[in-house]
Amino acid sequence: MTERELLVTAVKAADDKRAEEIVVLNMKGISLISDYFLICHGNSDKQVQAIARELKSKAEENGVTVKRMEGFDEAKWILVDLGDVIAHVFHRDERGYYKLERLWGDAPIEDLSDMNL
Repeated sequence: MTERELLVTAVKAADDKRAEEIVVLNMKGISLISDYFLICHGNSDKQVQAIARELKSKAEENGVTVKRMEGFDEAKWILVDLGDVIAHVFHRDERGYYKLERLWGDAPIEDLSDMNL
């Protein structure tokens, strides 16, 4: 699976669970740990967990090993490390507090319009 296919799979998995305000930052040349950051949020602990669970499930269905998942039990900020894509699934309140998009403001935002969401 190419990194672009993994990104599309991750975005669609988040969208399938009604993640809100999905943003993808292109981290190439900015971060050594990943090529893309997917950032989204859910409105409840259950929804945040469902989004993370779907990301993990869809990755594994496509032969991608989830390297790490952190924060699942607390469901405030779940990090799902898929290698080339790191997904940050926030609870609505936490996303506003951490503002990752602003922290990584020098990273270009990917156009998701070609992903048929």
